[in-house]
Amino acid sequence: MKNNVIISIAFVCLVLGIMFSTQFRTVKNGGNVNIQRAEELTNKLNEVQKERDGLKKQINELESKVSKYEESASKTSAVTKSLKDELDKYKELAGLSDVEGPGVIVTINDSDKQLQPGQDQNAFLVHDEDLLKVVNELRAAGAEAISLNDQRLISTSEIRCVGPTVNVNSVRYAAPYVIRAIGNPETLDAALKLKGGVVDTLSNWGIQISIKRSDKVLVKKYDGVISFKYAKPYTEGGNK
Repeated sequence: MKNNVIISIAFVCLVLGIMFSTQFRTVKNGGNVNIQRAEELTNKLNEVQKERDGLKKQINELESKVSKYEESASKTSAVTKSLKDELDKYKELAGLSDVEGPGVIVTINDSDKQLQPGQDQNAFLVHDEDLLKVVNELRAAGAEAISLNDQRLISTSEIRCVGPTVNVNSVRYAAPYVIRAIGNPETLDAALKLKGGVVDTLSNWGIQISIKRSDKVLVKKYDGVISFKYAKPYTEGGNK
């Protein structure tokens, strides 16, 4: 009887040993695969980012050449000059050129308050909806051009949370966030500081906001690609 018990215990130990050994090898191999996969993805990301930066550089060089050609052509004909002036105006309206003027620079950062037991940390971080509230308030106050971390905000721009970061024009950023807006500095400043307004609301959560008025605010142009797949110019009497 005693020998049977010993044999049973030995058998159970053997089975457990095989199970633990198999599990260890599986985890080890899986870990190696995951690390290798992460390294591959990191290398690919670096390659894509380098390619993107190279393409942006090419775009800037080509745009510079086009501007020189336009400038040269505008000097030879009054009609061409008029067309260039119209083009420059619409590029400004579309956000496709750098603009400068008086306005405000708003810096927004996460709260530095010491969290109390039971408090949700997310409530003290800057989220996409917080940035949208500030941007919408500036627009309502007459801002003529706005950028977020030097990303020009146009009609197709997105501001949305991706984990603890925010995507703007498909580029990811973490706090602090810097919003530049061109318009009447006093009006823009007052709109943000309205009693019970966006600054008051965010300050209640310890979100840090500083507003600086300036006579010279630079808002850079949108440097992405604008394409319309579904929207087409409307023609009177065209197909409905």
